[in-house]
Amino acid sequence: MSNETVFSADLAGVVVGETAISDVQGDQGLLSYRGYPIESLVKQPFWRVVALVVFGDWPDAGQQASLRAAMAMHSQLLPGELALLKQLPRTLHPMLMLQGMVPLLTLTPQLALAGMSEAAQSGLLIAAKLPSLLAAWRQLELGHEPLPARVDAGFHENFLTMFNGQAPTHEQVQTLDVTQILQMEHSFNAGTFAGRVCASTLAPIQSSISAAIGTLYGRLHGGADQAAMEMAKAIGDPAKAAQWVAQVLARKEKIMGMGHREYRVVDPRARILKPMALELCREGEAQRLLEVLVAVEAACADEFRKKGKEIWANVEFYKGAVFNQLGIPPHYYTAVFAMARVYGYIAHFLEFSQHSVLIRPRARYVGPHHQDC
Repeated sequence: MSNETVFSADLAGVVVGETAISDVQGDQGLLSYRGYPIESLVKQPFWRVVALVVFGDWPDAGQQASLRAAMAMHSQLLPGELALLKQLPRTLHPMLMLQGMVPLLTLTPQLALAGMSEAAQSGLLIAAKLPSLLAAWRQLELGHEPLPARVDAGFHENFLTMFNGQAPTHEQVQTLDVTQILQMEHSFNAGTFAGRVCASTLAPIQSSISAAIGTLYGRLHGGADQAAMEMAKAIGDPAKAAQWVAQVLARKEKIMGMGHREYRVVDPRARILKPMALELCREGEAQRLLEVLVAVEAACADEFRKKGKEIWANVEFYKGAVFNQLGIPPHYYTAVFAMARVYGYIAHFLEFSQHSVLIRPRARYVGPHHQDC
């Protein structure tokens, strides 16, 4: 192979595969799953969208009900899994806990769903247990015993109940449903691509999901949601936002949650999430933090406009304001993100496995050459 092979340190613009799962049209600010625009998908029931993403087509009412029932049935952590969780240091970030626990989960018995591959069943078993892992970890972190999952409760209703120790309102459950649909899938993002690289070695799906979750943790990827809320708390006052933004940009530092690698216009998910945040955060501390975020976005837009550029907040930026109203603390934001994105990881594993090929790029050697030792 020629040494003149095209070099790209970040693979920007390099097509490395094909997918029928989601389409990101960044220049137009469009996102679709399986050909359906995100704006219409958020109006659908959560499990209907899960089935569409994972299996490629809309389920009928019976299939949707079976999937929902099977996921509820397998959401409870087994005694051995809970014992493993309790051995971990309580200072461990939830994302590191998830990355470590996913390969240790018991993936038998399989889901009682017909016509599903072993990999699909294993992936969905992992997805069923992620909310219980997070809720149990939160209760252990608070010094409490984890609460058992309820088979008769809705999936996100169950999660919020176990996580917060009290039942959520119908509006809170609906809010989480929509937020999780928004972040369920996003083509070849860093986490998904890491999962595909892992899958290319013929590693099992739990290894692929663990690799993807580890990648999602980074501040330049899923971790931007936690960083944005921590930024808002550090600024504290909307009146201080403009000065803070000017100082950060002068130091050529990134403002987490502002702009997006793919979108040249407004992130379509942010167009949906920001109004939700404005509707939810109407008083007290929640309103003040939201006003800080709004002020930061406006200040960023002003600073970039001076340079003849445009920038907008992405989906991570206002997500913290929404999660804050659901009782979810900042260090859990990215892990709740993983709860949704896992369905995309499963879909990509299944898609890639149909035509698996080892992903093995070349590196350009730039070190010295010696004649001998």
